[in-house]
Amino acid sequence: MPKPPLGLYVHVPWCVRKCPYCDFNSHAQQGELPEQAYLDALEADLVPDLSLVRERSIDTVFIGGGTPSLMSPDFYHRLFAMLNRYLSFHPDAEITLEANPGTIEQGRFEGFRDAGINRLSLGIQSFQPEQLQRLGRIHDEQDAHRAIESALNAGFDNFNLDLMHGLPDQTPQTAVMDLEAALRWQPPHLSWYQLTLEPNTEFYSRPPSLPSDDAMWDIYQAGRDHLHQNGFASYEVSAWSKPGRASRHNLNYWTFGDYLALGAGAHGKVSMADGSIQRYWKTRQPDAYLNRIGSRTAGRQTITTEELGLEFMMNALRLTEGVSEDLFRERTGLPLDRIAVILSALRKEQLMKPGRLQATELGQQYLNSLLERFL
Repeated sequence: MPKPPLGLYVHVPWCVRKCPYCDFNSHAQQGELPEQAYLDALEADLVPDLSLVRERSIDTVFIGGGTPSLMSPDFYHRLFAMLNRYLSFHPDAEITLEANPGTIEQGRFEGFRDAGINRLSLGIQSFQPEQLQRLGRIHDEQDAHRAIESALNAGFDNFNLDLMHGLPDQTPQTAVMDLEAALRWQPPHLSWYQLTLEPNTEFYSRPPSLPSDDAMWDIYQAGRDHLHQNGFASYEVSAWSKPGRASRHNLNYWTFGDYLALGAGAHGKVSMADGSIQRYWKTRQPDAYLNRIGSRTAGRQTITTEELGLEFMMNALRLTEGVSEDLFRERTGLPLDRIAVILSALRKEQLMKPGRLQATELGQQYLNSLLERFL
């Protein structure tokens, strides 16, 4: 079987302030960031995992957080110099950096681009001052527009804007206003996702007043129609792009590709030489990661044959167009017969389309219930 594409996820765990909705591995940092110490730790983390690469080149890189744009351009110059000593990168590899508009000053984006980063994901969330305050963001509306302008001036024509919907007291009209503010900059890609209350967050402990389910649906429909009218296609549950501008790194996730994990709390998935598929994750706390002696891999889990069908479908069915039936065997090593009975039932119920692993519009609305059938 052909080897799956290989991506690389790098996690930078520090941020200026923890947002009340955030359940990611992010930690407010006081004082100077330990850039050199973290680089040393990343190199020590990578070396033991080189056997997982198996002579494949890296197709995509995603640097997430936390707030990766807190790190200096020099940090990324040195990071990629280190990575290039150990890894081979595809000539047109997509290399994405998450950036917070509140951490950007003029000239910083130029430095990121010089370091080899060719795609940005800007965490805007909203352009409305009262919503930004409620979300605990450190930037305001002017910062957001300045950051986008700086990215464009630095030559970033490939960028994503992160926006949320279902915000406190939001209406379809105010949700569309956020989208209109983003579309003025002609982004090739938008992440437009619903605010959810996750455990271990401030919002979970002290929930804000969110729109009702019916209001949420009205907001989604209004935003969806507006994005379609402006030439955007929804290629994944919360991802929208112009034609040919989907995030390659994210597509690798949804098509059950492989990705290496690097950095505090990073998660990876790799196809092993023996045909098994393994998930693994790194030491989560930044101090423990920095000071670790020995392996920084905190745990490993081989996906069992019984779990593979669900694992594959949980990813593939997030894609609006789904995937080919052949990809199931290519990525899992299993015949499609393993899920044939479930597929047949779901197709009879008009929840999945024939001849392809793709949810119908009805199936997309009840995706969680659909996926439970593969348990």
